[in-house]
Amino acid sequence: MSIQATARPVLKTEDDSELLRRTALGDDNCLRELHQRYSGVLHATAFRVLNNVRDAEEVVQEAFVQIWEKASVYDVRRGKPLTWAMTLTRNKAIDRLRRVQRRHRLQDEMEQEAQIWDRVSEHNSSDEVVSHETQAMVRSAVIQLSDAQRKAIELAFFGGLTQHEIAQQLDEPLGTVKARIRRGMIKLRQIIAPKL
Repeated sequence: MSIQATARPVLKTEDDSELLRRTALGDDNCLRELHQRYSGVLHATAFRVLNNVRDAEEVVQEAFVQIWEKASVYDVRRGKPLTWAMTLTRNKAIDRLRRVQRRHRLQDEMEQEAQIWDRVSEHNSSDEVVSHETQAMVRSAVIQLSDAQRKAIELAFFGGLTQHEIAQQLDEPLGTVKARIRRGMIKLRQIIAPKL
């Protein structure tokens, strides 16, 4: 189906609902008339979402393909044909925007991962390997702590909070927080020391 400007009968007397009805029956002249009437406003709708002329033009073409294919499901009781066409166009534009954003996000993630691998390969010394193993061992040991001990230790050593700040955040007495950290550190030493 192509929406090229060809010699077509003038259908100005037809209302948009009738044009859609006849489009559903396969009358491509009616689709051309709808295209002439709607393409400007549909392009503006797509451009508002995408902020890109070429993408907006492609979305409008996709919308007219969908209008051609779905004209038979249009229900006059649910709104005007222009509103229906604008909704189709806006949804297609949002879908395209999400695809573009997803593609950019994946590219960013791949670039970040490549940078990490570059840094690892540049600094791939035995000291770094030992450091990664030690970090993995500490993470594994921290997981074995009780929830209360783990939370207090994570806030202190990974969150950088003081014991007073931890007590406030957890809404616990300062003595309880100190005891949890102390017991948690003793347990960590017991777990890690035999492995070193």
